[in-house]
Amino acid sequence: MTPQRRGYWKIGLTPFCLAVVFLFASQSLLAQGYPSKPIRFIAPFPPGGATDTLCRLLAQKLSEGLGQPVAVDNRPGASGNIGHELAMKTAPDGYTWLLTNSSTLTTNPHLFRKLPFDPLGDFTPVSLVATAGQVLVVHPSVPASSVAELVTLAKARPGQLNFGSGGKGIQSHISGEMFKSMTGVDIVHVPYKGTVQAVADLVAGQLQLVFADMVPAMPHIKSGRLKPLAVTIAERSPALPDVPTMIEAGVPGYNATLWWAVALPKGADTGLIQRLNSELGRVVTLGDVRDRYASLGMTPVHSTPRDVTELIRSDTLKFGPILKAAGVEPE
Repeated sequence: MTPQRRGYWKIGLTPFCLAVVFLFASQSLLAQGYPSKPIRFIAPFPPGGATDTLCRLLAQKLSEGLGQPVAVDNRPGASGNIGHELAMKTAPDGYTWLLTNSSTLTTNPHLFRKLPFDPLGDFTPVSLVATAGQVLVVHPSVPASSVAELVTLAKARPGQLNFGSGGKGIQSHISGEMFKSMTGVDIVHVPYKGTVQAVADLVAGQLQLVFADMVPAMPHIKSGRLKPLAVTIAERSPALPDVPTMIEAGVPGYNATLWWAVALPKGADTGLIQRLNSELGRVVTLGDVRDRYASLGMTPVHSTPRDVTELIRSDTLKFGPILKAAGVEPE
């Protein structure tokens, strides 16, 4: 045995260990040359909604930092399943990203008997990027200016008030079901193919209320075409500082929070994950990005990939009983 080989053995570097070291070194070197071509960023919901708006904001800032175009690719449908399945089937080379969210990864397992993807096994989380609440908005024709008045109205008219959502099991649906169970009201769920469409029908007077994402609701709140009664998170939203939380409005313990995360297809290189995680951490600290988040009613977040995985597991367990109590059966 040569002195050099004896040295390797002394520090525990067997030929196998050396191979592993060189493998990770080569991956790191590959990551240093990344990206070398345009990147596709899949938004699994329609244009104009919260996911699309956030995706476009991140795409712009990440493109500036990485030096390559980042194109948003809207692939809506099946409560986010279509966009997630597309992302899952792409090569894990770092040139296809997915902006996923709490609804698709944690409630869809309770809505579909057979998902086209495994929420934990088919994606590689990179980082959380945002959290947000929703806002309970009603049509101006609804004779209620507070949550308490809405509850009184709903109890006086059981089964006569309709609430729209972005789809069965989407957070806007879950928020409504939580409201029903925690206040004892009988309101009827009307699912749409996106919260944008539900809000549009609310403005048109086809519905009475929606637990809406901030993005599609804010223009109509500002114009007076919708009345905000409460936000669904534990603290008031910077975007609507004068609107109380559901807890302040008289529904103790009510807290429904959305989150978004960036993920890559399963098998993505560790170095690429670290590079993208670092870039996301930089982007969410930019002053203009934080200002834009605030205007959207969102909170910027940066996390480890493990944090995303743990959140998927915990929220999946939490939302199951809520959907079951609502009589939602997987299809």
